Amino acid sequence: MRGDEIVAWVVLPNHYHLLARVTDVPALSRIFRAVHGRLSRQWNLEDPAVGRKVWYCYSDRAIRSEGHYYTTLNYIHYNPVKHGWSLSPYDWPHSSVSWYLEHEGREWLQDLWTAYPVREYGRGWDDFGQS
Repeated sequence: MRGDEIVAWVVLPNHYHLLARVTDVPALSRIFRAVHGRLSRQWNLEDPAVGRKVWYCYSDRAIRSEGHYYTTLNYIHYNPVKHGWSLSPYDWPHSSVSWYLEHEGREWLQDLWTAYPVREYGRGWDDFGQS
């Protein structure tokens, strides 16, 4: 297995998603707690809105299959469209979709979308089976 690596990401005005291969999930959780804690405190002081919850929701999921992996990748890239920030994943500049477009091509991304549609992603995390 390769070392830790970010394989897909999207940053939106009010949240972000990250798909990463990690060797130490508890360490990643500690890093996010520290980063989110410092950022939220700073932003709350700047606004001033002390006590407001910023970056308060962190969760991690183990990828269970090839289908789960590629559906997650599609979900991340489609998120700006889902939330109304863009009409197409390709229009959103703050995601890894441009990297995939450059390195894998539009046809690969379209085939991936057809093979692993998002549908009601997030409901029944164990429904992805083994591929």
